[in-house]
Amino acid sequence: MDASVHAAFDASVADGIVIVDKPAGLTSHTVVAKVRRLAGTRKVGHAGTLDPMATGVLVVGLNRATRLLGHLQLADKSYDATILLGATSSTDDAEGEITVSSTPESLAAVTASAIEEAVGAYRGPISQVPSKVSAIKVDGKRAYERVRAGEEVVLKSREVTISRYDVLAVRPVDGGIEVDISVDCSSGTYIRALARDLGADLGVGGHLTALRRTRVGAFGMSSAHTLEALGETFAMLPIADVAADTFPRYDADEEQTAAIRTGRPLPGLKLTADQQTAMFAPDGTFLALYEPHGPLAKPTAVFVS
Repeated sequence: MDASVHAAFDASVADGIVIVDKPAGLTSHTVVAKVRRLAGTRKVGHAGTLDPMATGVLVVGLNRATRLLGHLQLADKSYDATILLGATSSTDDAEGEITVSSTPESLAAVTASAIEEAVGAYRGPISQVPSKVSAIKVDGKRAYERVRAGEEVVLKSREVTISRYDVLAVRPVDGGIEVDISVDCSSGTYIRALARDLGADLGVGGHLTALRRTRVGAFGMSSAHTLEALGETFAMLPIADVAADTFPRYDADEEQTAAIRTGRPLPGLKLTADQQTAMFAPDGTFLALYEPHGPLAKPTAVFVS
């Protein structure tokens, strides 16, 4: 998807999606606050949190599009990352303290073929234990908050899917081995955990040193803008364009449009089974998302009253 800007564009009242190329060092919450100031509206939300050290695609919704975020297919994500083998970190990434370092002899036994073989075990559906410093809640409190308070945290494994896990480069560095990887995965996958587990399997420890998210659902880097660029020209994807590109489209007539605006069911309208359909007015206005319910089409979300 390509971001577009229309004449007489007013971000404070516009409904749409902004794809931010998040910089390192900022939380996702901070990025949302900056977009809120740039757009001049308080109705801003995001999907898919990125850690402060991570960069790349952060999907941000403005005004009515904040409600659309929950309906978009954003489960599949892509990342480029660098793993440092030879040292274990307290946070499974470069922001933590090194807790264990491997010996030169152990590192010497780690070959490129051994790394590739170890990576192969993580392709497909896997059971993964999230990082202890994740945002997962344990008895109502974030795991990372408990760790920082000195508590011992044990998280349950969860099922995730790694549809692609490519080793791009392997190179020796002072005290370790850097491994560049590229991953396509399901929502809920922790790349830090992949780094931790790869190091553990190879017997030398490992942690994440760089992470860049390159795709969330259909939104990739080609649509992303830095905060600096957004400050000069606020580019966004209008909600109608996002809906048309993401869902099957139905163009309603005037009578149907009146019913859709008030969220009434539409009898006898056959929509794509088990899928939401974007409903549009004759003038091209995106109205709502509808889905089939027996002989009726019923709304899942109405965006225009």
